Amino acid sequence: MNRIDVMAGWMPEATIPKASAEHFAPSNIALCKYWGKRDSELNLPVNASLSVSLDTLGSRTRVEPIEAASDEVWLNGVRQVSDSRFARRVSGFIDLFRIRHPELAFRVDTHNNIPTAAGLASSASGFGALTKALVDAFGLGLTATEQSIIARLGSGSACRSLFDGFVEWQMGVREDGLDSHAVALEQTWPGLSIGLIKVDESEKSVDSRAGMQRTKETAHLYQSWPLQAASDLSRLQQAIETRDFALLGSVAEQNALSMHATMIASWPPLLYWQPGSVAAMQKVWRLRAEGLAVYFTMDAGPNLKMLFESASAAALEAHFPGMEIVQPFGV
Repeated sequence: MNRIDVMAGWMPEATIPKASAEHFAPSNIALCKYWGKRDSELNLPVNASLSVSLDTLGSRTRVEPIEAASDEVWLNGVRQVSDSRFARRVSGFIDLFRIRHPELAFRVDTHNNIPTAAGLASSASGFGALTKALVDAFGLGLTATEQSIIARLGSGSACRSLFDGFVEWQMGVREDGLDSHAVALEQTWPGLSIGLIKVDESEKSVDSRAGMQRTKETAHLYQSWPLQAASDLSRLQQAIETRDFALLGSVAEQNALSMHATMIASWPPLLYWQPGSVAAMQKVWRLRAEGLAVYFTMDAGPNLKMLFESASAAALEAHFPGMEIVQPFGV
């Protein structure tokens, strides 16, 4: 089973783009991480995961059919060379929509209001927005679940960026991946806050896709990861249901550190942390020991995401000047 086979059922023979389209998708921060694929072609995960969206932080993408021999891919107002990794991934994803008409070309304009490829889930929001824009442009009328499946083909965690709030990515068991998609949870949590600590906004040297593969192939510690993730997911669901912040924060922090432990145990070692990352972690642990309820999580990059409730915001801003705060459910 490959991506073209999956898409064929959604692309009628006569399907051509009806118009240009523009959509936004939020970035999302995983509280229970997705790390490792059981099928690299379809981006099917080894474990289920759970995230929370970053509200207005993410990607806005416009797609427009053009008369040209190849796609024009723009990122934050800069045209990307056709053989750049970003342009190749975008055009490769568009290929799924032009399987009936490979001669079609598009201009794609993406604007991220978060750093690109710095461990802040810009690929998730980028492919989420691109999916919604292409589905709209082709007039496919697909459900949110179907769009989540398609977004997953571009970037695994993009399947969660089709939704707001708490989102669970159900791993599924089917070989074609049609049961592997995200589902929005009903629960909300007013006052839950995420503080973005940007240690380094530059593009990371090893992308998540390559990092996952290296970890799965070379780290013996990885064998325990699926069990850890399954246990963490269950406890996070309980924390969200009961609004138990200490449980939510402690599980999310341990889950992130466990994921990074498998990376460090891979070979060659995969260490996304920088001195500023470690300093921020140590500050969180010190503040928590002093009675401030704050936890952190980290994706595949050096940047931290603080987890706290709104009552702690002022105290944390004093300790982390410049921290950007997101409240996905409002105050």
